Amino acid sequence: MIQTHNIEEFKNIAKSFVVSLKPQETASVVGLSGNLGSGKTTFTQEIARTLGVTETVTSPTFVIEKIYKLPEESGFKHLIHIDAYRLEKEIELLHLGWEEIVRDPYNLILIEWPEKVSGIMPKNAMYITFTFIDENTREIHIKNER
Repeated sequence: MIQTHNIEEFKNIAKSFVVSLKPQETASVVGLSGNLGSGKTTFTQEIARTLGVTETVTSPTFVIEKIYKLPEESGFKHLIHIDAYRLEKEIELLHLGWEEIVRDPYNLILIEWPEKVSGIMPKNAMYITFTFIDENTREIHIKNER
């Protein structure tokens, strides 16, 4: 468990995390859990920035999935940001091409609210839980299933 006390510390954790990632045999899937306002989207934004995404990254709550093309030097081809909050059944994620995107080792998939689709999360998925402590403080727990 890591505790951050300001946005810069929080962003540095995201940077360190993404630098540690390397393509595997299948997509790198990271489940991001925590209450609203706990830091899931901010963490994703910093990962995207670290990987070279220049577009504005916002939560895909209403579109469910956003795909960002990554520069070659990032090691990955795509950052796929999924928000499962509005999904009622796991099959809805399958309709978005889940099986195909999860097979590609050059995809980095960040999925907010992974508990909504726990039955189809890969066995080697990593999980990060964010806990809001106060306005500036967050606890971050990284669980690497690999």
